[in-house]
Amino acid sequence: MPDFDIDVAIIGSGFGGSVAALRLSEKGYRVQVIEAGRRFEDDDFAKTSWDVRRYLWAPRLGCHGVQRIHRLPHVMILAGAGVGGGSLNYANTLYEPGDAFFADPQWPDSVRWRDELPPHYATAKRMLGVVEGYPHTGPVERIMRGAAADLGVEDTFRFAPIGVFLGMPGVTVPDPFFDGEGPARTGCTLCGNCMVGCRVGAKNTLMKNYLALAEQRGAVIEPMRTVTEVREHPDGGYLVTSERSGAWLRRHRRTIRAEQVVFAAGTWGTQQLLHRMRASGALPHISDAVGRLTRTNSEALDGAVATRVPDSAKLAEGVAITTSFHVDERTHVENVRYGPGSNLMGALASVLVPGDRALLRRLGTLIGHAVRHPVRQFRLGSLHRWSERGIIALVMQTADNSLTLSLRRRLGRHVLTSRQGHGEPNPSFLPQAHDAVRAMARRMEAETGVPSEERGSWPEVFGIPMTAHFLGGAVISASREHGVIDAYHRVWGHPGLHVVDGAAVPANPGVNPSLTITALAERAVSHWPDRGEPDRRPIQR
Repeated sequence: MPDFDIDVAIIGSGFGGSVAALRLSEKGYRVQVIEAGRRFEDDDFAKTSWDVRRYLWAPRLGCHGVQRIHRLPHVMILAGAGVGGGSLNYANTLYEPGDAFFADPQWPDSVRWRDELPPHYATAKRMLGVVEGYPHTGPVERIMRGAAADLGVEDTFRFAPIGVFLGMPGVTVPDPFFDGEGPARTGCTLCGNCMVGCRVGAKNTLMKNYLALAEQRGAVIEPMRTVTEVREHPDGGYLVTSERSGAWLRRHRRTIRAEQVVFAAGTWGTQQLLHRMRASGALPHISDAVGRLTRTNSEALDGAVATRVPDSAKLAEGVAITTSFHVDERTHVENVRYGPGSNLMGALASVLVPGDRALLRRLGTLIGHAVRHPVRQFRLGSLHRWSERGIIALVMQTADNSLTLSLRRRLGRHVLTSRQGHGEPNPSFLPQAHDAVRAMARRMEAETGVPSEERGSWPEVFGIPMTAHFLGGAVISASREHGVIDAYHRVWGHPGLHVVDGAAVPANPGVNPSLTITALAERAVSHWPDRGEPDRRPIQR
């Protein structure tokens, strides 16, 4: 037998990687998870987003937090970092997508996905501790319901399914989810800082379920290691090279030999590796389709802000996302909040400008607001208690639009770039989002009695939308001409490689994708044989 250091190397520890770590450990494989970010205990998270060293991810600058920010010509991307990946800073929101998602023609028709995935969604919901029906109604929830009514869509209003242990606020109890096998949990205090990192221990991050159980079954998690190369070994398996994350000099480069490799570094990280390994010849058979059908969930991040903190309305109190409604059949709007003191992301907010105008006219609109109402705009734009004065609107669509990503050389190294791809152009703004936040601002003013105004983002002023749900680019497909992996998530041409994260998702779900990524990962790994048993999956053709 070949001399493998490990059976399966998993690159990344987000929703896909954590599922693979647990399920493959249960099947008897020797598993090693390589994670670029640091490991967090509850007390290690930043108290507010102003603690940039523990909030933002910029390891070469000494920042080892949970919030990654990436930039492409056509989109700005918010992503996660750390052991547990995006679960550390996501908004605990676990929707199952509707029929429009599965009707997208990009899904390969060799599998009846709508029929096959429900049991895996059920497993994902159980593992992630989904709570249906948020029990706390406050001013934000009333504002959202009122905005939906004003838009004529109150029948679509609902409370979000969330992955949080509500329990008794601040009270720690033995594991309530896995018959005592998981870690102790503390009831949610509604502090609002889910996306900065839950210091309470209420958020159902992957370290509270999949990864905790995987470690108990022998999986090894190695944090603060960035994979730089995956290369075929001439005698079988793959050489996986990693180095210390963010190191300038002492990189401590190390290579292990694995029989199989799971790419689960998030869409950005997985695409980076696949593009670079294909270009370098380390993985020469990767499909030309890598980078195609990169999705942004057709998203926009706008909001509504008051000029001062309302006296009685506690807008920052609660779980990060609690409600949603549909503006139309393909446009979904959710409220988002940060907790008191976490005002840093407010620096991205700006005047809401019409995105269908030329750049100079958009800038003119922005300047005009400042000139006509300088005091009001100063108050609205201030970061002072920003999280306590406003509501962010996260707007998502099932629209069939995409980007195509590729490599270009800049300053002596290869970096990702983008161009418009298949389907409709990826939108630079969403008029439905503008309608929603105007309705939210009117309802906020009525609810609080404080002058309020709709807000956009600085990137959107320059025609660059923001997304928290970057997907695709290494998608499931019926052949290597149409995608990067087969229906079992094996890379075409390299069946010992697997993509098990958001990069595999071929369509815009129009809702938060974490539950779908988890369900797809559960399905993919369920088809692996137990260690030492015959593989009954079809041979790639």
